[in-house]
Amino acid sequence: MALQWMILGYILAAEAAVAILLTLPSPKLVKSRVVSLVSLILQPAMFIIPFAAFQLLDIYWKNEHRLMCSGESCTTAERDRYEKSIYKAQRNVLLSAAACLLYWCIYRICMYNKEIENLEEVEKRIKDE
Repeated sequence: MALQWMILGYILAAEAAVAILLTLPSPKLVKSRVVSLVSLILQPAMFIIPFAAFQLLDIYWKNEHRLMCSGESCTTAERDRYEKSIYKAQRNVLLSAAACLLYWCIYRICMYNKEIENLEEVEKRIKDE
C-alpha cells in the first residue's frame, strides 16, 4: 500500500512541476511547444483520475471497517496507532484530491492556451483581409 501512495506522491510532484512550467511567463514559441507537448502527455496521464478514485474508495472502505478504539479497553499504544492511521488516511485523501485537481488545472491551462492561439490566428487572418 505504501508503494501506491509513493507513486501518487511522485505523480503529484510531477503535476505541480508541469503546472508551474505552464504558468511561467515565456516567449510565445517556447510556450506553444511546451503546451503542445503537455497536451500530448495529458491523454495517457489521465490514468491518475481512476487511480486516485480507487485510492479514495480504498480509504473509505478501510474507514468504514476500522476497529474503533475508544473507552477504557484500549491501551495508549493502541490509541496512538488508531490516531496515526486516521492522520494517514486524511493525508492520503488530500493527496488523491490534489492529484485530481492538479490534473484538471493542467488540462484547463492547456485548453486556454490553445484557445488563445486559435483566437490569435483568427485575428491575424482578419487583419490580413
